Formats: sequence, structure tokens, C-alpha cells
Amino acid sequence: MSRILPKSILDTDLYKFTMQNAVFRNFADVHAVYRFTNRSKDTTSFSKECFEHFKTAVSQFSQITLSPDERAWLTKTCPYFPSDYLDYLENYCFKPEQVDIDFVPVDDSGSKGHIEITAEGPWVETILWEVPLMACLSETYFTTVDTDWSYEGQEEIAYQKGRSLLEAGCVFSEFGTRRRRSFHTQDSLVRQLMRASQDVPDVGKLTGTSNVFLARKYGLTPIGTVAHEWFMGIAALRGYENAHDNALDIWETAYPNATLLALTDTFSTAAFFQVSSFLFNPERAKRWHGLRQDSGDPLAFAPMAKEVYEKMKIDHREKMIIYSDALTLDKALKLKKQADEIGFKASFGIGTYLSNDFVKVSDPNTRSLALNMVIKLAEVNGIPCVKISDDLNKASQNTGDREVVDGVKKLFELPLA
Repeated sequence: MSRILPKSILDTDLYKFTMQNAVFRNFADVHAVYRFTNRSKDTTSFSKECFEHFKTAVSQFSQITLSPDERAWLTKTCPYFPSDYLDYLENYCFKPEQVDIDFVPVDDSGSKGHIEITAEGPWVETILWEVPLMACLSETYFTTVDTDWSYEGQEEIAYQKGRSLLEAGCVFSEFGTRRRRSFHTQDSLVRQLMRASQDVPDVGKLTGTSNVFLARKYGLTPIGTVAHEWFMGIAALRGYENAHDNALDIWETAYPNATLLALTDTFSTAAFFQVSSFLFNPERAKRWHGLRQDSGDPLAFAPMAKEVYEKMKIDHREKMIIYSDALTLDKALKLKKQADEIGFKASFGIGTYLSNDFVKVSDPNTRSLALNMVIKLAEVNGIPCVKISDDLNKASQNTGDREVVDGVKKLFELPLA
């Protein structure tokens, strides 16, 4: 079996680079720890073979660097990246010694078990491990453990999904790198979405892909801004009371001329809207172009956002909402209908539904499920980092030290699960 490595350092999501640049500018001396969580641990295990192949692949990540041609493309395509950051990225090299990968057997034979992954080192370096590690593990799993699936018919399925989204007037981008079945799956998916876009012009819109390598390959716009770890890290370093303010202000300083989209649910959207000063800073809210919804009840989000904007006397019809939580075609269409009725400009970042939607060859009526996994920022400078989902009554959806989670919930007046 050939080693499954990213095709390029660009074979990742854009927000890893935008965040790395912001960390490079503001937190270059911060030490970070990232940890892997297999959310389907009770139903999914890995083989020892999968573990060995994955570990060997990770040991070879140091081969992946930014080429001069790729830098030139980034300079032209992403003018918001300063030259000193691109200098840093051009000299960047993955350090496999930063990643610890362990196998924990679950049977007497030792052939099946769980995989534990920790990445530790300077935040500015370790920030790039998350996406390629998960993409690599997923592809390794689906070539060594779960092989009861096939590429047959997948391109047509991808095309029809894209066509349906476009014909419904949806504005959307492809967000499927982290949990893709394979690079081949995502590559052919993007190609078919482009084909659908050409066949259905002037209705909906394919805005681009989060995968920077595929954006370059197909002449698309790379899409992405910020993830939860930005808020998590800054909150741990500078305190939770002003975490949202600090995260938004530092980001705006780093990207003053970019599209500014606020991710609301790191410590719950309720905290972001009702307790933090977002509601009491209408000038900043005017500058920021919109919001991203990523957990909880998506149908509750737009009405809540409209109410918040109205309290600040801001016309919500000038703002956009990016929906990115476990989207399917039906879910996107319901959300678009609601957003249209309320008056928000809606866009959709669609991931696993596009890049890892398969059925079993042995039983076409049964889905071949994607791995439900995350890699989250666990510590900065020895301080625990936490995330609190908008599923406020589900403690299992929270990430990080339980005592810190409870303390943050009390601070933001959230119910304790």
C-alpha cells in the first residue's frame, strides 16, 4: 500500500493559513497542544495495520513544503497574506516529532483498537497539523479497515447534488477536506461541482472550495476565514470575559480589508449575542459582514440574529449568514427558504455530505459512514482550552476540561448539563 500523504502543503483548508498568519503576527511565542477525539469510538475501531500505515505516513510529512510556484499563486490569489508570512510559510516544514500517535488495543489479539493523537509545539507550527492529519487518517481507514464501498457512480452523484443546489438558487462552497473519504473523492467532487456550475449558470453559485490545493488546480476561489481554535486560544491566554472582543479585534487588525465573518458558537451563540459586547458594539457589527452558524438548531439562528441586529439598529438585510454544520441538500434548502423570508443573504459551506457520502457495496441500502472525528486545540501555554457547543444540554458535545467548561458556562450564564 502506498503512503497516503497530502498532495501539497496547500492540500488543506484555507482557514488554517489565515489563522496561522494571525498567530504568526500575535502569538508566535505561544506553545500549543492539540488532541484527537473519535466521536464514534463506541462503534468504530482501527486495525493495527491502519495504525502502522498512518503512523508511517505522518513520519513523512516533512517532505511537504511550499513550492515557489505555489507561493506566487498565493501572492496573487490571496493578497491579504503579507509577504513576511509567505516568507515564513515558504520556509515552513512539518515536524513529525511534534505528533505522538498511540494504539490502544480493544481485544486480546491486539489487532483492533483506538488511535490517540497529540500534536505539541509552537502554536504557529502545530496549527497546520489538524486538517491533513484527519484527511490522512480517514483515507487510511477507508483503504485498510472499511473497504466495503466503491467509487462507482460517485461522480454522477456529486454532479446531481451540485446541480440540485444550484437549481434551488443556493450559494455554496465545498468544505470537505477534513473528513473526505480520499483525495480522489474530493478532487473528482470539485470537478463535478464545476461541471454542474457550468451547466446551471446564473441561478445559484459555486463560490469556491476550502481546499487551497484544489482551488489552485481548478481556478476556484479558496474559501475560509476562522475556526473555533482562534477564540479558544485567545480566551485561554487573555481571559474569557472579553474573549469575543479580543478575538474579533485582533482578527480585524490582521485582515482589515477582508470579508469579516464572525463565528458565534465557540462558547455558545447565546453568550456571543447576549453576554459578550457584540450586542453593545454596533460600529464593529456594521464593519463585520456577517455570521457563521456551526452548531445547535440552525433554524433558530437567523431569527435570533435578526433580533440582535435590530437592537443595534442595523439592517440585517445587508448581512450574510454562512451555514456550515452537517449540511445536506434538504437542510440547506430549508435554511435558504427561511433566510430568504427573513431577509438574510445565506451561503452554505458543505463538507462531509459532499466529500464522504457512500453506501456499502454489500448492501446498497446501508450507508458507509464517515469517521466522526475532530482535532481540537487542548492547551496554550499549559492553560486548558474549551469549546461549548450550541447543543447546551449535551455535555458530550463540549470539548476540554470539565471544570473549565462549567466555569465558562457560569460566567456566560449558560445552563450546566
